[in-house]
Amino acid sequence: MEGHNPLKSDNIIKHRPLTPIRLFSGVICLLVYISTAFMFIVYFGPIIAFGLRLFSIHYCRKATSFLFGLWLALWPFLFEKINRTKMVFSGDNVPAMERVLLIANHRTEVDWMYLWDLALRKGCLGYIKYILKSSLMKLPVFGWGFHILEFISVERKWENDEPVLRQMLSTFKNPQDPLWLAIFPEGTDFTEEKCKRSQIFATEVGLPVLNNVLLPKTRGFSVCLETLRSSLDAVYDVTIAYKHRYPSFMDNVFGVDPSEVHIHIRRMPVKEIPVSDSEAATWLIDAFQLKDQLLSDFKIQGRFPNQGTEEELSTLKCLVNFIVVISLTAIFTYLTFFSSIWCTLYVGLACVFLTFATYFNFRSQPVLSSCCKKTK
Repeated sequence: MEGHNPLKSDNIIKHRPLTPIRLFSGVICLLVYISTAFMFIVYFGPIIAFGLRLFSIHYCRKATSFLFGLWLALWPFLFEKINRTKMVFSGDNVPAMERVLLIANHRTEVDWMYLWDLALRKGCLGYIKYILKSSLMKLPVFGWGFHILEFISVERKWENDEPVLRQMLSTFKNPQDPLWLAIFPEGTDFTEEKCKRSQIFATEVGLPVLNNVLLPKTRGFSVCLETLRSSLDAVYDVTIAYKHRYPSFMDNVFGVDPSEVHIHIRRMPVKEIPVSDSEAATWLIDAFQLKDQLLSDFKIQGRFPNQGTEEELSTLKCLVNFIVVISLTAIFTYLTFFSSIWCTLYVGLACVFLTFATYFNFRSQPVLSSCCKKTK
């Protein structure tokens, strides 16, 4: 990975040129993704994520995972089958359906999307959750989806974020609910300027000076570990690198970048992570020091050690999933615009409700548990 060194001239050229065909197909893909997201959210969101939740959070999450996992699987299909991006996994083999805390470096605005390629292979795509900045919750349509999928929004002010983080994490303790909680401890994506500021700070406080990642923020990681430790199986230390250029969201949409995404996984059983906050913080800094070395070696060798730990996605399964999503979207579109006025009214009311629920961070609570609390 190029780290914070200037890119060579041969890397400045995109992997694939933005031809008129790619521009057209990219626009079509974007329209398909937005329309399918909208229909899935307005038709399934209020019924599953809020109605079913009144009776059982566990079964609500299972239904949400299955239905919205269908839609999320479109992205690995786009990356690997349409854009022909090569996904190269290395490091430790990880079991399917574990409850994990996942930490990753944050090089671009789309790092988090490539974690879906790994989660899909492990049967946990619908259970992956992110800690993200609150401004992303304001995105049209997608903000509703982030809320339904129970992503945790933060303002990057610890005094405000800590109680929100603890409250949300406390709802994820049930060991029967599969969970992939993904965090980016650097707190922001990597840039030259941020790297220099991070190095200056590290020098001042006597911490390791890193070249390819930023010094991680440890408090959020410690709270996640403290709250969920008893129900987690492992911590996945994930390092992401790209060839030949760092991609943007639109690079993905139009299929011009990246040519290869390399993901190295180090699986650590949770019992091997120190318990105390100070020791856990030291462990995290050491982990990022290891990431820094891995990325330095990647720049030289063009690969991570122990490649080939995951197989390619099945093209047939991807196509079947795509057909299911498109078919459901076509049915919902017909119901909304060409069927009963009641369906159109439902969509309108669903949009109002989802806007309200996302803005006020509203989630319904099971009726039976509320009654039990009142009885007690």
